[in-house]
Amino acid sequence: MSENWWRDAVIYQIYPRSFADTDGDGVGNIAGITRRIDHLAALGVDAVWLSPFYPSPWADGGYDVADFRDVDPLLGTLADFDALVAAAHERDIRIIVDIVPNHTSDQHPWFQEAVRAAPGSRERERYVFRDGRGEDGSLPPSNWESRFGGPAWTRLPDGQWYLHLFAREQPDLNWADPEVREEFLDILRFWSRRGVDGFRIDVAYALMKDLTEPLRDVVVVPEGSGLDDIAVNPDHPHWDRPETHDIYREWRRVFEEFDPPRVAVAEAWLPSDRLVHYLREDELHQAFNFEFLRCAWDADAYRKVIDTSIADAASVRTVATWVLSNHDVVRPASVLGLPNGADLNSWLMSDGTEPAVDVELGRRRARAAALLEMGLPGSTYIYQGEELGLPEVADLPAEVLQDPKWERTGHTAKGRDGCRVPIPWEVDGPSFGFGDAPGWLPQPDDWGGLSVRAQTGDPDSTLELYRAVLRARRELTGEFSPGESLAWDDDLNQGDVLAFWRGEHWLVLVNTGSTPVTLPEGDVVVSSVALGGDRTLPANAAAWLRR
Repeated sequence: MSENWWRDAVIYQIYPRSFADTDGDGVGNIAGITRRIDHLAALGVDAVWLSPFYPSPWADGGYDVADFRDVDPLLGTLADFDALVAAAHERDIRIIVDIVPNHTSDQHPWFQEAVRAAPGSRERERYVFRDGRGEDGSLPPSNWESRFGGPAWTRLPDGQWYLHLFAREQPDLNWADPEVREEFLDILRFWSRRGVDGFRIDVAYALMKDLTEPLRDVVVVPEGSGLDDIAVNPDHPHWDRPETHDIYREWRRVFEEFDPPRVAVAEAWLPSDRLVHYLREDELHQAFNFEFLRCAWDADAYRKVIDTSIADAASVRTVATWVLSNHDVVRPASVLGLPNGADLNSWLMSDGTEPAVDVELGRRRARAAALLEMGLPGSTYIYQGEELGLPEVADLPAEVLQDPKWERTGHTAKGRDGCRVPIPWEVDGPSFGFGDAPGWLPQPDDWGGLSVRAQTGDPDSTLELYRAVLRARRELTGEFSPGESLAWDDDLNQGDVLAFWRGEHWLVLVNTGSTPVTLPEGDVVVSSVALGGDRTLPANAAAWLRR
């Protein structure tokens, strides 16, 4: 097994509760992933990234972990996990698991001990406890806000406040505490010994905080991402602290204990020039490219992000990553059918009606974006259902919403449930083959037509397009060393057209405009739309050519 497999890999993200259910409780499980593993093998992916499956009260979709060394009984057992790893490895598919180091569940034994202990106790040193401001300590220690809305501090009956950058059920760990650091080194070894090939690090840039008293307030960016927060708070007290890099140097030494070394990808909402600091040769291997994910459907915007991403990655001797969606963002088939710059939260709050989505345009652009993404040098991440062209389910009724954003924002933000609806496998049944009962979130009535069964064998389907482009990508990457760069075609690459060469023979061409463009000489290997005999690439379409 090559140590560098990750440098040009296609990694498929699974949100376990929404992938496949084998016991009829409406919730996906580990055994369901194993049952459906041949779908991933047929798709042609190199690895699977599993979102959290650990014991959890599920206050935040499993990202509130109560035990980092087990499987939640709702999802199975450690034996089920071992069987999945074995089944994946038999098919040359690696396994990456989510690690959630910024916080625990409030039901984790450590936090339960801290709540029972007195202020100033050893038990509280593992978390971030502070006295409040004001004469009676009734004000939060700082103006830091939770990612899910409201203050990032909750007060206990004894008067102290604890920090939670996310839900109140997710108290932040204190990474200045040596016991916390040793605990996670052991957790990494635990899963590595079970055959895990790598780790996706949740909120990788948030571990260390500037806790110098008095705590510094920040300029609050309403509804902002980490990218927005950093832009207005360059020396942020709890995002991207320089001390965080010492943690990942320790982690890298643990990864190197195994053969082949385990790999790690960071979730860090940072501009590219700061993101690459996490990717130095003694730290992590990869980081998600959220600037690409957020890019407007515009050739110039894509060119800038692509050039910057490749150059910054090369500066630290790694490769860029490319991602269009994940379990936290609106699905691209819907985003790309909206006007550039549309307010997605407002759109969700209108049940997806204001503005109206151009469904056909969104699907067409999403297919073209997939060909762009797959043609770029580096590694690619696919979120489950992306290969089916699934849209966002924007009209979920309020009574089924489970994302903590919904309650924490006073019902002003629907949150992320719309991209987490269980995926369809069959054309009919109570949950379109997801399981023997309706899923934990309701599926649209027309999803049978988007199911794996309905799309398999249909040459015009999104699923068969993904299978075709992954076959072509395997042929393309087989001709280069991992991470080989690209060369823009100066004659074609202008206006609304993106055109670049991979080596001397492979051309990737994307038309983001409204006017057809003439294709150059060469055999069309794969295209996002059916092409006529006039050698033109229509609007909002992409093709790979070989000459």
